[in-house]
Amino acid sequence: MVARSDDWLGSVAGHYDRLDQFYRQLWGDHLHHGLWTSPSFSPAEAVRRLAHQVAMDARLGPETQVCDVGCGYGGPARLWANAYGAAVTGFTVSEAQRDYAERQPVDGPRPAYRLQDFLANDLSDKSVDAVVAIESLAHLEDPAGVFREAARLLRPGGRLVLCAWMAAPTVSPWARVFLLDPICKEGRLQGLVTATVLHRWATQAGLTVERLDDVTPLVRRTWTTVLRRFFYALLTNPSVPGALLDSSMPDRVFARTILRIWLAQHGGALRYGWLVATRD
Repeated sequence: MVARSDDWLGSVAGHYDRLDQFYRQLWGDHLHHGLWTSPSFSPAEAVRRLAHQVAMDARLGPETQVCDVGCGYGGPARLWANAYGAAVTGFTVSEAQRDYAERQPVDGPRPAYRLQDFLANDLSDKSVDAVVAIESLAHLEDPAGVFREAARLLRPGGRLVLCAWMAAPTVSPWARVFLLDPICKEGRLQGLVTATVLHRWATQAGLTVERLDDVTPLVRRTWTTVLRRFFYALLTNPSVPGALLDSSMPDRVFARTILRIWLAQHGGALRYGWLVATRD
């Protein structure tokens, strides 16, 4: 295990801590996309559908030991505890996220939330049944290390389920310069790799990839929802336009990122990958 750069961790943590209220207003407890496997789903139903699908692919059940890489506000962890009886250890570098998660009630086994870089954890080899990472991979300084660490932690037969932001196999120079590169800079992402790279990282770590699907059409409604919520907040919450006009607010540019992400997903440059892999 290699310790990560404090500068990079501090940048990611600061981004989420500063935008804590903004993120919770736009996203709620589940800081991830929805999965519209039914067009009739509400946004709340879609985000729960995604968390349930992750649980099914990870084969969660009573007392299943799970590592949640980038657990956010703990919404998925609490769902997995409540609905499946799983024992979840969540990792976040955001103090605001950890503190919020710890205050929330849970009916199942209480998740453990660690204010810690997942890649610097002290868990024992072959000690967990599943590693899940929902949209957190690109925030890590060494994203390939997630696969190596998953291979170390998973028991034989254990499963890695990864929901990842990806770049399309071919991206135009315009989309790269005006959409993907700014999204990475403004959203504190190390970069956006293709599905081919994700598959290679998994196999190089010794994992067997069961499937790697592009599910972008099932998740892109998320950003229409976020845009609506953002404009509603802009009109109804005086603190939102105030923050956007505050030159001392280093993350105010993220308001533009929302539109960039919508354009990148609907234009095809930004994709959403779903990887399921096992440890032999």
